[in-house]
Amino acid sequence: MASTGAIGLMAVFAVDLVNLFYISLLGDTSIAAAVGFAGTINFFITAISIGMTIGVSATVARLLGAGQRMKARQVASASLVLMIAVTIALSAATLLFLDPILRALGAAGETRTLTRSFLMITAPTYVFLAIGMCTAALMRSVGDARRAMAVTLMAAVVTAVLDPILIFGFHLGLTGAAISNDIARLALAAVGLHGAMRVNDLIGPVRFSRLWSNSQPVMKVALPAVLTNLATPVASAYVTHAMARFGAAAVAGQATVDRITPVAFALIFALTGAVGPIIAQNLGAGRADRIRETIRNSLVFVLLTVAVAWLVLALVQNGLIRAFSARGDTAMIIHVFCSWLVASYAFVGCLFVANATFNNLDRPLLSTVFNWGRATLGTLPFVAVGMKYGPVGVLIGIAASNAVFGTMAMFVAFLVVKRLPMGDCAAMARKDSNRLEQSSVNVPGAAVGNTVAPDVELKELPVQGR
Repeated sequence: MASTGAIGLMAVFAVDLVNLFYISLLGDTSIAAAVGFAGTINFFITAISIGMTIGVSATVARLLGAGQRMKARQVASASLVLMIAVTIALSAATLLFLDPILRALGAAGETRTLTRSFLMITAPTYVFLAIGMCTAALMRSVGDARRAMAVTLMAAVVTAVLDPILIFGFHLGLTGAAISNDIARLALAAVGLHGAMRVNDLIGPVRFSRLWSNSQPVMKVALPAVLTNLATPVASAYVTHAMARFGAAAVAGQATVDRITPVAFALIFALTGAVGPIIAQNLGAGRADRIRETIRNSLVFVLLTVAVAWLVLALVQNGLIRAFSARGDTAMIIHVFCSWLVASYAFVGCLFVANATFNNLDRPLLSTVFNWGRATLGTLPFVAVGMKYGPVGVLIGIAASNAVFGTMAMFVAFLVVKRLPMGDCAAMARKDSNRLEQSSVNVPGAAVGNTVAPDVELKELPVQGR
């Protein structure tokens, strides 16, 4: 599950990194800084979408694990409609308040103008990004990791092909990158809908009269998950604001690091999406022992991944600096991160695994507490102190925050899992099933049983209509 997810994510992030590489070839630091500011704003929308997909994945996977496929389809369709509505509203709000947002982030002069132009083109297509993310999460819930990977992989291929054509072939520069972004999101949504609807038959007819009742179990997890995920872009926005004080070169350096890390740690990012359905299906089956095993193995997986990534980045850092034509503060930021601060992602991985555990064991508020704690108590004072020592000091402050809150979150996650009796797992699954049962009365063909499998591990469940 993690490896297939990582291939798709790595493809997207690698193309994003290549995109920045193409833009850096234009030789204008303001353009690279504009990509950094736009990325910070995009991060907010993506974080909200990810939070909602966590709720979708956890609820649908739990129902599938308990043998409630018809109810899972009802929840899936209601969740997709809800995500579309929320994302359209967010896109409109972004465009309406774009200038105040850019001022708050510290964008000024030519950089602000470029960022505004980029977002005016890309913000209206956030809805297609949300559709792709939701449908990929549904396919992971049923164990179809290969097709979930294909969703993001298609978007990456489209971007990789169109970027050089539009940026250099048609001499559109940053505008070409924005148009390529939009077309890739359309491809993302199309492939995702095909896999979820036509291949896996996971999305049932939309019943608007039951839209809210079918969405309630999802929102129970999604709302805290959204609040949890918003903590990261809030912290990122503060970091971008802090970097802006040191000029466009510092912001460009931060933007470069922000695009290197997802490529280097795609396995860890994908692990979050993989762990959730595994925990949820075993929760539905009453297998607390397998949940504990999943958490332990995930932690080992994180530590090994970070160790390998640290070694690779330390060896290739000079090549990265030359490739991105980095100079001054930009080069210094890349060097310090690749040499030392990359190790802090071990604690970020611990936080990711802990969040997946909390979200799928009906403890989503714990995720909110730890992520917002890191974004406020962990980021504000550490970065404020680090700013006294320049842009590198800001990065050191972030690394210190990751270490403190990642360690605490993992410790609490182990306590939660340790105290989880097997009986509680089945009871939690029955509670969610009964809640949906009450909202699905008189629905033709609705499943009413609550089958608990004696021995469940995440697998690709039977596909309808394949």
